[in-house]
Amino acid sequence: MGKQSKKGHVKESEVGTKDNPDKNNQAPTKLKKEDYERELFNLQTELVKLQDWVKETGARIVVLFEGRDAAGKGGVIKRITERVSPRVFRLVALPAPTEREKTQIYWQRYIAHLPAAGEVVIFDRSWYNRAGVEHVMGFCSEQQYKDFLKYCPAFENSVISAGIVLLKYWLDVSEKEQHKRFLARIEDPSKRWKLSPMDLESHRRWYDFSRARDAMLAATDTATAPWYIVPSDDKKRARLNCIADLLSRIPYQEVPYKPPKLPGRQKPKGYIEPTMKHQVVAPRY
Repeated sequence: MGKQSKKGHVKESEVGTKDNPDKNNQAPTKLKKEDYERELFNLQTELVKLQDWVKETGARIVVLFEGRDAAGKGGVIKRITERVSPRVFRLVALPAPTEREKTQIYWQRYIAHLPAAGEVVIFDRSWYNRAGVEHVMGFCSEQQYKDFLKYCPAFENSVISAGIVLLKYWLDVSEKEQHKRFLARIEDPSKRWKLSPMDLESHRRWYDFSRARDAMLAATDTATAPWYIVPSDDKKRARLNCIADLLSRIPYQEVPYKPPKLPGRQKPKGYIEPTMKHQVVAPRY
């Protein structure tokens, strides 16, 4: 298990700091593909152990990911959920609120997705939409924005007091790298779907989003629910650092595994596989 950070401070992950430039200001060497895949597999194996522990103990965990557009949230989440059960690791990525939801208490649509016993809920963006895109783009009033910053710590304290583990990650991408990734989305046909009108606006309003981020971190980084910052210009290192940090902050234990005995096949009792006449078999590619 990793070393716990001091609470109550915006924190760059302990694992992440090892990959920062050294005292000579030299950037870390490029991570080899085989090294990345080996470490990722090891971490994903630990996530399976975490899953077994969550099911065994009835633990409830919330992990939320925030960050600028193109910061790599989807890539981290994909690697977390790749080898675990979607019935335990449940992904929540809510669309824009409906007209009905807009009339509800703000927290209401998020509370409905909090975990039951034996679940890990991952928010791909969360209630912090109000402190970011809603505020910058004028989708909420100034009073709604101020109320959010004021009451968010109390809301999160109530979640934690109910016995839910809450982890908050901010993926931090530089202006230069975000620009590079947006250009890649324009030029690569397989990535064009990732570029939305909101992405274009977030590129234009970099400093408005910077100010919103700073205010959000200042108001909601608390001793009970601190933010953990993951530098994400290097996608592979960010994924490894974030998963390792997540595992280090949950006191899970490996649940002993007893391999089941595979039962033998039943006897056919006259069953004969029919000849397929009408099914279309996909040709070999």
